[in-house]
Amino acid sequence: MACRLIRVAGRRSFWRLQTARFAVSMPASSAKPIASFLRSSLEDNEEEIRELVSEYSKHRPSPLSMKQLTDFGRTATELQSFNFLRHEMPVRLASTMQEIDLLPAHLTQTRSVSIVKNWYRQSFKDMMQFTDSASVDRGAAKWFTRTAAGIKQRHANVVETMAQGIIEMKERYGGDEVNKYRYEIQYFLDRFYMNRISMRLLLSQHVALFADEETGQGHVGIIDPQCNVIAVINDAASNAQRLCETYYSTAPEIKYEAIGSPDYGMTVSYVPTHLFHIMFELLKNSFRAVVEEHWEKSDSLPVVKVIITKGEEDICIKVSDQGGGINRSALQKLFHYHYSTAPQPDPNYAAMIAPLAGYGYGLPLSRVYARYFTGDLVVTSMKGYGTDVHVYLKKLSSHAKEVLPLYCSTTKKHYEHTQMPPDWSSPTHSGFSSRPFSSSTFIDWGQCE
Repeated sequence: MACRLIRVAGRRSFWRLQTARFAVSMPASSAKPIASFLRSSLEDNEEEIRELVSEYSKHRPSPLSMKQLTDFGRTATELQSFNFLRHEMPVRLASTMQEIDLLPAHLTQTRSVSIVKNWYRQSFKDMMQFTDSASVDRGAAKWFTRTAAGIKQRHANVVETMAQGIIEMKERYGGDEVNKYRYEIQYFLDRFYMNRISMRLLLSQHVALFADEETGQGHVGIIDPQCNVIAVINDAASNAQRLCETYYSTAPEIKYEAIGSPDYGMTVSYVPTHLFHIMFELLKNSFRAVVEEHWEKSDSLPVVKVIITKGEEDICIKVSDQGGGINRSALQKLFHYHYSTAPQPDPNYAAMIAPLAGYGYGLPLSRVYARYFTGDLVVTSMKGYGTDVHVYLKKLSSHAKEVLPLYCSTTKKHYEHTQMPPDWSSPTHSGFSSRPFSSSTFIDWGQCE
């Protein structure tokens, strides 16, 4: 182990020495040629990359609060932001890369997962261009901003591509093989998508602040310190209604109620695109359920109610529908990736019009978004009547802190496929499964041996 670390340190010293030599002999505007040199130096050295990934994955990420992000965004320079991200991004990338390699071979060998692995590998290599302190200047910072925008674009389709990888595994090896590793896959996807959201936020915030991108009025980068909750929900509802009308030629109305805020001035420091994603998914599901439940029963559709309250700790958004509800046995599966109460969309039709439902990623991803800044998303239902969904957002920006997965020896144990004998007479009963999904708790995200 000691020898391996010495080898890594030696190689990193070599790259630093080369960077320093170039930095001394070239002006600040020459950051791009230096980056090109380092990239080409790593091209053919897979062992070097693997050992650097292993080294960076041993470091813990630095979770940020919404307040830290907004305060930093108001006062920081491009150079300061660059200096933080050039250390933080490789750590988050490396931990994800290590976990991908722990997945079942039948999954990692699929074409789509191989594509995702290559994206992460290339982005990690891109970040290695900036790890040396000798290249920390304005020229390097400008080049980093352009690189960050490129990485953001490269990873734009990560969610869909990883999902396609699981579909490919199922098509090639059968549903039983996917079901065999369902706990490991669920554990991985929750952490993978959470880390992906965190990296995308950091890159988007940096690019929005320093690449002259247009942002909303009063925004700090992509964050709105006075995000109007009702306005975002209304925007999401309008989009969900239009989609519902495309499929069914009708859509329910929506009724708002803001408890304790009659002027509808409910605001919170948040990322509007995150809140939109969550609310669009929830309202889309409610609209579909109401239409399908009452399509042939009544000339009018029950309204979907949205109630917002602001408590001492959280802002709570409740979406309540009369869409017939969900069986309790199905309720347990709502947050399983690739599970959906709707039929699989027709691929020919879906290519022309965005599908209303059926892929099984909407709710799991919405909960990941909600939990990213220490919030939550909870579903309760009454079969025969309807479903209620509660979304919790931290009221204070100082309490809304990133929840990030940690990669360590404890993590690896979750990927050791062992068949545990049932220790309850009904092991599938909610809350008593011998191996519950990790997404039901944050405990295994913050404790490492």
